[in-house]
Amino acid sequence: MPVINVQHDPDSRTLTITAEFAAPVERIWQIYADPRQLEKVWGPPTYPATVVDHNLTPGGRVTYFMTSPEGEKFAGYWKVTAVDEPRSFSFEDGFADLDFNPNPDLPVSQNIYTFTEQDGRTRARYVGTYETAEGLQKVLEMGVVEGASAALNQIDALIAP
Repeated sequence: MPVINVQHDPDSRTLTITAEFAAPVERIWQIYADPRQLEKVWGPPTYPATVVDHNLTPGGRVTYFMTSPEGEKFAGYWKVTAVDEPRSFSFEDGFADLDFNPNPDLPVSQNIYTFTEQDGRTRARYVGTYETAEGLQKVLEMGVVEGASAALNQIDALIAP
């Protein structure tokens, strides 16, 4: 189980998830840099992702949708703000309509993903900062922690020998 800590702080409007993987930083980076690998781990296993656009460079966009077991599609986007390959990247993460226009009724977060090596393993830290405490609470109620934990477990399965 890669998740070792989850913290949410309404005062700072942050959700922080820390995970460890039995793989070097470069291998974990590849999962986010390759849209086909990202599809295997982004979101809960019962809502597989399809990455439509993938430009993991500053100013780039990643667009995707997840498909529910009933076939309903839910779209999202990343606006990439910074990249320090293979150590970190930052992006705005939001929900969208199926044309990838931002959905103003759902929260947007600013995210920083960092990867550090420790004894041949990778410690990953995922920090999302929401515009409001209510936005953070909304995504918590939507199950973002459970979905993220399931996604991180999929990374663990993907890197397993």
